[in-house]
Amino acid sequence: MRVVCLTIVMLLIATACAVESTNQQPDWIEEVNAITVVDAPSPQPGTYAPENRGLVERGENLVELLACGACHTDGALVGEPDMNHALAGSRIGIAYTSPLDERWPGVIYPPNITPEKSTGIGNWSDPQIADAIRAGAGRHASRRITAMPWQGYAKMSDEDVAAIVSYLRSIRPVKHEVPEQVEPGQAASSPFVYFGVYRRTD
Repeated sequence: MRVVCLTIVMLLIATACAVESTNQQPDWIEEVNAITVVDAPSPQPGTYAPENRGLVERGENLVELLACGACHTDGALVGEPDMNHALAGSRIGIAYTSPLDERWPGVIYPPNITPEKSTGIGNWSDPQIADAIRAGAGRHASRRITAMPWQGYAKMSDEDVAAIVSYLRSIRPVKHEVPEQVEPGQAASSPFVYFGVYRRTD
């Protein structure tokens, strides 16, 4: 199985700081320990054909290798993963612009990627899921999924992408809605973290 370069690793080994939505000055920074590896939920019996078992297991291994659960599992970003919401999205967001530069940074809340139809990807087609993985494309390619490290997955093989899609189809659907993306300049109503590597300039 081809190992995929992971840009997410660069994020997860960086400094993680919990930021409350009041977004004051940097004296509110609190260091947290993000969970970098979250066990992928097991496939559900009867959700895939027996001949596809190997493909689904390969997808499960890839999802763990790519650390998908570190962002898409509620609480994992602050070191408190809720495994009842594994891969069901996070109500703790990720700032995609710097709170040190902007009073109100843009914030993305990692979405629910379980096959639940109303809050997850249950109504997405296989090509739509593949495009989200490889190109960070939202459903119907309407916009890029901000903060999705798709550049690291862009050259994944067709077989690896198909394995991930098959695996995501096989897990338990979890109804869990996450907050909408917050544009820069708008105040967030839910907590978020940001990642960064900094150096002194004085």
